[in-house]
Amino acid sequence: MRKFSLFLYYLILNKLPHSSVPLIGLPCERLKEFFAKRMFSYCGTNVNIGKGARFGNGKYIRIGNNSGIGMNAKVPNNIQIGEDVMMGPNVTIFGANHEFSRTDIPMRKQGMKTYPPVEIEDDVWIGSNVIIMPGLVIKKGTIIGAGAVVTKSFPAYSIIGGNPAKFIRSRKM
Repeated sequence: MRKFSLFLYYLILNKLPHSSVPLIGLPCERLKEFFAKRMFSYCGTNVNIGKGARFGNGKYIRIGNNSGIGMNAKVPNNIQIGEDVMMGPNVTIFGANHEFSRTDIPMRKQGMKTYPPVEIEDDVWIGSNVIIMPGLVIKKGTIIGAGAVVTKSFPAYSIIGGNPAKFIRSRKM
């Protein structure tokens, strides 16, 4: 059932409109959620998968209640997304990167370096066009400003932004 759901998602479902489209948006989102429960290792309730979102084979994805993968987002097939996570459009999250430690071999021949899965904790807001590098933990309550390039982890309840992303302020006063 998982392979059939994945095939159907990439053939038809990822072209369906966003939940904000009047009349048909919400039923389309519920249909995508129905199939996500069959593709992902865990899928909570009220999950929103945006139009054009890509997640590889999705086999090891875990996504919590009331969370979403943004429109045209590209996420690795082993990401962990907590509850109440908002993700804007065009977000790219990497799960691996090129190996480049040796200088006697061209980088393209050194293969890929793997990292632990990216983990996005609960109550996170990721703005549009954000890039998150592999192996990071996005802590609870964090806000990532649009266009940020996140290369390291930050404390919980941080507001971060920029390229590379820098700490702007804490949400806790």
